[in-house]
Amino acid sequence: MVRHPILGLHHVTATVAGAQHDLDCYAGSLAMRLVKKTVNFDNHNVYHFYYGDEQGSPGTIWTTFPYQGWGVPAGATGSGQITATAFSVPAGAVGYWKKRLSDAGVTPEEGKARFGETAIAFRDPSGLLIELVATERDQRPPWRGPGVEPDCAVRGLHSVTMVVRSPGPTLDLLTGLLGFTVVDQVGGRTRVAVQGDEPGKTIDIVHDAQAPPGRNGTGTVHHVALAISSADQQILMRQELVRLGYAVTEVMDRCYFRSIYFREPGGVLFELATVEPGFTVDEDLASLGQGLKLPPWEEPNRPMIEERLPRITLKG
Repeated sequence: MVRHPILGLHHVTATVAGAQHDLDCYAGSLAMRLVKKTVNFDNHNVYHFYYGDEQGSPGTIWTTFPYQGWGVPAGATGSGQITATAFSVPAGAVGYWKKRLSDAGVTPEEGKARFGETAIAFRDPSGLLIELVATERDQRPPWRGPGVEPDCAVRGLHSVTMVVRSPGPTLDLLTGLLGFTVVDQVGGRTRVAVQGDEPGKTIDIVHDAQAPPGRNGTGTVHHVALAISSADQQILMRQELVRLGYAVTEVMDRCYFRSIYFREPGGVLFELATVEPGFTVDEDLASLGQGLKLPPWEEPNRPMIEERLPRITLKG
């Protein structure tokens, strides 16, 4: 059996509504860096935005597909889904973020204190539940976005919350093949972590036997990606998952990483994504996110794609 190849979270991907509203929230209000502006590889008429730290390091990345105008209905959160995505901010920064969000027209709410960490929560323009968790345990350098205080800035992903009806098989997979360990429990919530338990390496599993099934659509998380260090380890992991009976995709070239996808026993879509080659493969570090980058097979369609995509402005 492959042992402990997972490094932590890689990224979280959501289906959202309007492209401009999405940019204004994550690159604007949350002051994350837009590290890549590309298209959905399955629908080149839809953007794929990647937000993160300066270089889009695994564990800092939030990605979105803005599907407004394509007839995608609003989704519904429930079992078999990531129901909340948390970002890490420094301890003592909650007041700063309350004011910044309020000034941007967002109404933050007091989040539930969990495992000794305070948080605030809000709904993004598409209805996704976003949490900002204050912690002293995140040493990652932030992206110094426009107008944000460096000692308050978002450091990256903190954790995700997934809801399942029966946690046993999910925990068996995570603490077995994927190498996580249980680090804390409260009520019906179990926190697991891998390669340490600092922000960017944790998943909260919420047990709710009565939760209705989640439904994909705008305002919901599509999948969570875990980071794996190499393509060779990814292939070995795929073989082991197939041996255990999981339906796993073939390896897919996402240009900035290579991916496989499967559903864990509770129904949440997992991706295993490689660390390399990273986002500087087609742009230099200083220019990340400025141009529309297309996969090589879409370059012949660039004029048509650029004509059909919504017009957007990256402020700041």
